[in-house]
Amino acid sequence: MALSEYKTALVTGASSGIGSAVVEQLTQRGVTVHALARRRERLEELAEKTGCHIHAIDLQDTDGIRAVCAEIPADILINNAGHGRGFSKLYETPLEDVDDSIDINIRAVYHMLRAVLPGMVERDHGYIVNVGSMTGLYSVPTSVYGGSKAAVHMLSRNLRLELAGKRIRVTEICPGRVATEFYDRAIDDPVLRDTLKNTGTNELTPHDVASTITHCLETPAHVNINLVELQPTEQTYGGSQFTPFENH
Repeated sequence: MALSEYKTALVTGASSGIGSAVVEQLTQRGVTVHALARRRERLEELAEKTGCHIHAIDLQDTDGIRAVCAEIPADILINNAGHGRGFSKLYETPLEDVDDSIDINIRAVYHMLRAVLPGMVERDHGYIVNVGSMTGLYSVPTSVYGGSKAAVHMLSRNLRLELAGKRIRVTEICPGRVATEFYDRAIDDPVLRDTLKNTGTNELTPHDVASTITHCLETPAHVNINLVELQPTEQTYGGSQFTPFENH
């Protein structure tokens, strides 16, 4: 089953970055794409460029999610939307950032799946792509963001068990650093933001990640790519770093 066998895709977080690049690549391959995001202006620009169908919606609006998905017989779901506001230490993170991170990175993913999966199961046909993060696989000093992405990792693993025997594939894509608006939107402190942004690393591009997603979608039906880790060549995760205790 090649990508040509899939007709209709839902892409969340589609107004910029990875989501926008996925929309472009799927529409170029003849897939009817429904792009979901909050920023209508960006979506309108994307629709003009690609011919995608747009839905300006806040993914915290679960009733809105169900209403949109009820009208679309999606056989591809790209759960891409993510929120990076919980990038500080947990005990310093504003409560609203904790809630928003959980709502977008976890709750919205579950609700998108709950809305789309019944139709896929009934048709015995579909492909789920959950965009996680390397921070969900390896220990990093960001409990809120990293923890929320770790939830996506276990969700993806467990979902494959639930769907065993169905012709519905589940892939988790875990990027490292990607050249997007992530840090601009995630971090208010200009010094910290510049430090994290300007590392000199030759980062992945949204096109790189979108091409990886498209490659997974184009594999034969009997192939399920469970997990993809991708990161800049100059970046790595894992191992141990030891920092001396501060004197108090």
